[in-house]
Amino acid sequence: MAPGTEHGLKNILWQKIKETVIDDHKKPGEWRGVDSLVNDFKSTYKYKAAYIYFTDYCPNSLFNKLKTYCAKAIRVCKELNISFLPYESQVFTLDNPDAFHSIYSTHRTDKDTTLEKMAEQIVTLCATLDENPGVRYKREPLDNAKKLAELVENKLGEHYELDEKCKGKSKTQAQLLIVDRGFDPVSPILHELTYQAMVYDLISIENDTYKYQSKDGAVAKEKQSILNEEDDLWTRLRHMHIAEVSEKIPKLVKEISANKKIKDNKITMSGLSQLMKKMPSFRKQISKQTVHLNLAEECMNHFQTNVEKLCKVEQDLALGADTEGQKVKDPMRTLLPVLLQKHPTYDKIRAVLLYLFSLNGTTEENLRKIFQQIDNESNVILNWDLLGVPIRSSSSQQRKTTRKDRSHEETYQLSRWTPVMKDVMEDAIENKLDTREWPHKSECPAAWNGSGAVSARQKHKGSNQDDRRSGSRLIVFIIGGVSYSEMRCAYEVTQAVKSCEVIIGSTHILTPRSLLDDIQDLSKTKGPMETFTIIEEKAA
Repeated sequence: MAPGTEHGLKNILWQKIKETVIDDHKKPGEWRGVDSLVNDFKSTYKYKAAYIYFTDYCPNSLFNKLKTYCAKAIRVCKELNISFLPYESQVFTLDNPDAFHSIYSTHRTDKDTTLEKMAEQIVTLCATLDENPGVRYKREPLDNAKKLAELVENKLGEHYELDEKCKGKSKTQAQLLIVDRGFDPVSPILHELTYQAMVYDLISIENDTYKYQSKDGAVAKEKQSILNEEDDLWTRLRHMHIAEVSEKIPKLVKEISANKKIKDNKITMSGLSQLMKKMPSFRKQISKQTVHLNLAEECMNHFQTNVEKLCKVEQDLALGADTEGQKVKDPMRTLLPVLLQKHPTYDKIRAVLLYLFSLNGTTEENLRKIFQQIDNESNVILNWDLLGVPIRSSSSQQRKTTRKDRSHEETYQLSRWTPVMKDVMEDAIENKLDTREWPHKSECPAAWNGSGAVSARQKHKGSNQDDRRSGSRLIVFIIGGVSYSEMRCAYEVTQAVKSCEVIIGSTHILTPRSLLDDIQDLSKTKGPMETFTIIEEKAA
């Protein structure tokens, strides 16, 4: 897909790259990359020309060095303000999974510098979107969101004072919400049954690449497919429930087969392979169908083998009620079958955590008994306390979140839980966030003071991306990782509220397994990163 044809953050970023011009008003700092470049041109020109792109500000001192030693060689010198990664059209990351350890670990030494860097990166996102948002933060469970909100607000002011094109830019029709990962520990732990979340939870996906076996006659070949927005079918299917996906893919395959006058009504992998050989022009299109047939089939195999038995227990514990709406009176009785049956240890840990979250912690004696059922993996349980999530009942931290009543909404019995983030997004747009829980670091513009707020359940005319951008933006940033179910909420709320685009981001994207591994590692000391020196050999 050619650059500029995509919607969302990636398209905006591409426009920014094309339009950005150099700006020599910088803040102080040191960049070794610039010093290295200067050394290459200091005495003799090592290269014919230099093309320089800064993803952030270049300090005056280093910029002057470039002018002094490299001016004649420089062909391009631009600041792009893009120290973030657009993952999807409405999702971004700071590409910094190590921030989790830096912020929450008992052995942390660089928390302040990590928050400072995160604030700078968030400001580049706002600058790329040409927004100067009002900033709010979630007061609990820790003070990280408050600190980051203060840093972001200060740096936004500095940026728009230094940027001559937008000097003194006033607040735009946007709001930035900053929250800590501990504000909703349930959503990233549950077994989610929508397609994208399920794939990344249950299937081995590395660098968004799915590897699978495809039969070519009697020979099985390993193939791979990248799961991103260039795959239109993936984009259409990713937020659907797996039950819908399983129904949708065969229909799409049959449509393609019917268009090519395939007489055999039975769709098989070998049949599709033959079809691709006979019609090269449709090979790529049909290949995508086979990818998702394989992927959906793998998901369903996991579901039927193990996950289905876990889902009812997880949903009951998360919601505190069963499918009939009856309150769960004895959470341990609900949990016990999972502990006694043969489930992988990680799945037992997830169920145990949901049990503990539902109780706001339990006694030391009860914890010891639980640890015996999960191979004494105590740190992955106890370390949640470092995120402000109570695990021991004696903890001073108490959590009681009032949830929206969604009993009227149609849903699957094993997918009744709605991420807390969706409530937050809807309440923010409707101007219903409690200022005691969500203090302002800066006053928000008219779109967020009630006059421009629009109900997330109200119907509107128009649905294209440009119409949404003509309205307001809600930007949500989660410190410590965003789950795929929370990413889905940004799209769902945007679709419901045509006048507001919701963008969500975090330090990184997490899966249940990666989150539990990170939690486990919070007790460990991370060693310094390996460094190396390049020694230039002199010619003999």
